[in-house]
Amino acid sequence: MGDILGSLREIVGERWVSDRPEELWYYSRDPGVLEPHRPDYVVAPDSVEQVQKIVQLAVREKVPVVPMGNAMALTGLVIPLKGGIVVDMKRMNRILEVNERARYAVVEGGTSQGALKAYLQDHYPHLRHSLPDAPAATTIAANVALHGQGRLTQQYGFNSEMVCGLEVVLPTGEVCRIGSPSLGPYWFSRSHTLPDLSGLFLGWLGTTGIITKVGIRLYPNKKLRDLEIFVTDIPELVPEAIYRLTHLELLEDITAWFQPKPLMFKDNYHVTIYFTGDTEEELEFKRKMVWGCLQEFIDSKDGGFMGVDPLKPQLLEMPQRSVAEFADVPRGGGFEYSGPITLVEHFPKYAEKVVELARKYDLLYSGMARVISGGHAMMFAISFAFNRADRDMMERVKKAMDEATEFALQMGSIPWKPNFMEQRMILEKMDPVTRELIHRIRRLMDPHGIMNPGNWEVQ
Repeated sequence: MGDILGSLREIVGERWVSDRPEELWYYSRDPGVLEPHRPDYVVAPDSVEQVQKIVQLAVREKVPVVPMGNAMALTGLVIPLKGGIVVDMKRMNRILEVNERARYAVVEGGTSQGALKAYLQDHYPHLRHSLPDAPAATTIAANVALHGQGRLTQQYGFNSEMVCGLEVVLPTGEVCRIGSPSLGPYWFSRSHTLPDLSGLFLGWLGTTGIITKVGIRLYPNKKLRDLEIFVTDIPELVPEAIYRLTHLELLEDITAWFQPKPLMFKDNYHVTIYFTGDTEEELEFKRKMVWGCLQEFIDSKDGGFMGVDPLKPQLLEMPQRSVAEFADVPRGGGFEYSGPITLVEHFPKYAEKVVELARKYDLLYSGMARVISGGHAMMFAISFAFNRADRDMMERVKKAMDEATEFALQMGSIPWKPNFMEQRMILEKMDPVTRELIHRIRRLMDPHGIMNPGNWEVQ
């Protein structure tokens, strides 16, 4: 093992590799509720060539490799379940290119969401990317690798669908470019008549390679942004309201949410509707369209629009700080959620399940659904806040999360960002031929079994 440490120092320099207990402690966990697992080494490469050499070393020594963005997924996806080398991508954080006319950016695998947002604001204020409601330090590569959502999800789908090219270090140590960059210098497409090989890396949670570069689509950044909040006490009304809103085909984002605190929100269901424009007239037109499509519910007194002026600055933040604030309501800063991808029409059943689990396990809850791809689906977050110093409360959260995943699978939904236990539940439920295909791909891509072992493993 000492030879591995020396070899890593030769690759990245002594400053950027560690086996010190205090640093291994930090890299053994994430902010969620899963038990920590200690790595043997932590290394921070600065180039694709260094990543290659690290993987080649791991292959020779048969040592696990776990690629890490910023460990903010909450579901243990970068906890080194079988030890080995954690590859922290934080030094590979350069923005390599912005093609203004083709509207795409190329960034390194450790580039954060906040860094790209700030760069675009400074140099290309008329362009934006789909920003998730996550801390600004979260990385773009990690977000797309786990099919992350973002502020343009309602219009264009998951952020992984906005990928227009990849560079990946394979588990063999080879470098592979996916899409148009495999043929030339431009990163405008990941497929477009080519076999779409990006599916071998997106959603695989670092088990098929390490993403070192990402091409991501950019979109017009409108000058103005506003919102309305529709409120009803009838959960069955929410899917119909969302259907009518998405039918307009002019909204940036739609989220439906409910929570018991503060008391002004209790027992109501809220649909937050975001829209953008370049002029006040454009905003007002969209506002009238939003009100008009829901006028029937206002007339029947089944719902209405709430005043948003006091809340507007917070609600227009990107990313929003409300998630972090919710996590600290019980004190102790803990937050966990199960996020099944499901049909919008299932909203009432999931809303009922959230309240049921919260009562059963005595937990503070929040429920939120983000509309995906114009209403084709929604990501429903079953969220619980907890005190990280309260082990009993954390165990109750684990049990509630397991039940939430079981419920999602019974509903025919797809658990989002599943941890290794939830992955096993998914694989057990999955069509056996599909499960066997996953196994074959894992074995073909990673013949030595070194990449993030314990994840997406078919038993």
